[in-house]
Amino acid sequence: MVCGKLEIDILNSFWSLTEQNEDRDISIQDIVDDLSEAGIERAYTTIKTVMDRLTVKSILVRYKVGKKFFYKAAMDRREMTMESVKTLAEQFFNGSYIEMLRFIERECSEFLVR
Repeated sequence: MVCGKLEIDILNSFWSLTEQNEDRDISIQDIVDDLSEAGIERAYTTIKTVMDRLTVKSILVRYKVGKKFFYKAAMDRREMTMESVKTLAEQFFNGSYIEMLRFIERECSEFLVR
């Protein structure tokens, strides 16, 4: 599953907001406000479009309560990370996790010393 930067920002915001209560109803405005607090300024309509795209990708689920739409995550942070790792391995290393790890060890050693 490939996601763009704003999609990832929205998902991270979503997961942070539901960390304390996974049953919390999340609206578009909740995401707009949370991103704004993090210094990410985007129009409401832009966030709505991206959240709808995440719904089409089956990462978020949209539902209606009264006249307002809310969203729930269909994937948690761990599941999304595993999907991303799998995609990375498939796209660049012919599905070999061993080759991917060797690459990371060889090419990214300065990041591993932390």
